[in-house]
Amino acid sequence: MESGINDNILSLIEKTPDLIMSGIARRVKQRRLEKEWTQKMLATKAGLSLPSYRRFESSGEISLRSLVMLAFALDMTDEFEALFNSKIYQSIDDILNAEQRKQRKRGNRNE
Repeated sequence: MESGINDNILSLIEKTPDLIMSGIARRVKQRRLEKEWTQKMLATKAGLSLPSYRRFESSGEISLRSLVMLAFALDMTDEFEALFNSKIYQSIDDILNAEQRKQRKRGNRNE
């Protein structure tokens, strides 16, 4: 899929990757400020360079490893445990439907 088409599709949905990334950066900054830490203090505690941390706060851009290191420094690693966790079912029907999908061993030949 071309990136132009992909960008158009993403603009139609409420949560885009950029919005999610900037939201994470905003929440990390908020936690940093609650602890009354400077950017330099948090960057040092997380083992990041100050420019890398500043770029993260302003753009949301960061490697996964650096984000995990920030979570350790801020004592927020529990949040990562919830990422991509098992589905929480809303009803018995959801559980039964999931079990039926698990039993399927092969996909369609057309897929």
